[in-house]
Amino acid sequence: MLTEALTALAAAGGTAVVQAAGTDVWGGCRQRVARLFGHGDTQQERVELELDQTAAALEAVGGEEAELTRSGQQTLWRSRFETLLLSLDGVERERAAAELQALVDERAERGGTTVSNNIYYGPAVSQIGDHNEQTNNWGSSA
Repeated sequence: MLTEALTALAAAGGTAVVQAAGTDVWGGCRQRVARLFGHGDTQQERVELELDQTAAALEAVGGEEAELTRSGQQTLWRSRFETLLLSLDGVERERAAAELQALVDERAERGGTTVSNNIYYGPAVSQIGDHNEQTNNWGSSA
């Protein structure tokens, strides 16, 4: 199980990937993410360059469908980052988390949205994007 901080980092990483897709920083972002997932294995890095599917999916839609696609892609990448972090232990997890944090920080410096310095005391929900609406209900009456 991931700590709340790593879960929030994975969510911010998913947002950073989606925000970068199709922009002038996309090439660098996709290389960094592929390197992160490839663990130094250049063959695996080539496989991970499926990141281009994310950019293509986002470019192919407009209007309300674009927001749904963005949300779906953010969820996909959050899940992939969580799975990656869960698969690592000790020093490897710390290294991967530091690389992911650097990617998120760089995206934030370029005008992206970031999630940071949050403390969760119970069920955690993270939502990032424009024009979102969310209703959360916890407990037996939900």
